Amino acid sequence: MELYLDTANVEEIKEIATWGVLSGVTTNPTLVAREGRDFEEVIAEICDIVGGPVSAEAVSTDTEGMLEEARRSSEWHRNVVVKIPMIPAGLAAVSILEKEGIRCNVTLVFSTNQGLLAAEAGASFVSPFVGRLDDTGKDGMQVVAELSEIFDIYGFDTRIIAASIRHPTHVTEAALAGADIATVPYKVVKKMVGHPLTDRGLERFLADWEGFSGSKSR
Repeated sequence: MELYLDTANVEEIKEIATWGVLSGVTTNPTLVAREGRDFEEVIAEICDIVGGPVSAEAVSTDTEGMLEEARRSSEWHRNVVVKIPMIPAGLAAVSILEKEGIRCNVTLVFSTNQGLLAAEAGASFVSPFVGRLDDTGKDGMQVVAELSEIFDIYGFDTRIIAASIRHPTHVTEAALAGADIATVPYKVVKKMVGHPLTDRGLERFLADWEGFSGSKSR
């Protein structure tokens, strides 16, 4: 399973990219607005840092508007993937854009049927929002697991991005459920790398080495 960073903060992306674990980035209007910068400028800079797909969201709610936005943003960089909302107008846009060679990530997916429709429309990616489903008392990861099974049975090429990840356990569950990708907030990625036993173990190793080095120098 690949790891994407869900952010529009360039400094966060630069840091995680140095770890050698980052395969892509997803953004949304909320994340970009937080940065207070020009949308195209931010996406172009992110694409220069990350070697994989970078999702940039269309904000139109009609098919023609989505097509116009998608065609424009796809010219910013070859790695741009256009995020399209899971609505009828969005499905219509996806079916056209994918035939034009513009990759689409269908977002705001909350049911298996929605994900299936996105795949039928030809979407390159589909993003079930597991955390938001969990908030309503549903099992968000069940949608990921069901889509993974259906896509395997029928040979869909659509890749599943587990989105709305809230904690490190979600990442593990996404991998076990068959997600192709988990897109993870910066704070969650930082939690994934840490463990108190790792910290304690390192402290002990360093203390033992310091004691050993001190005894040899006497």
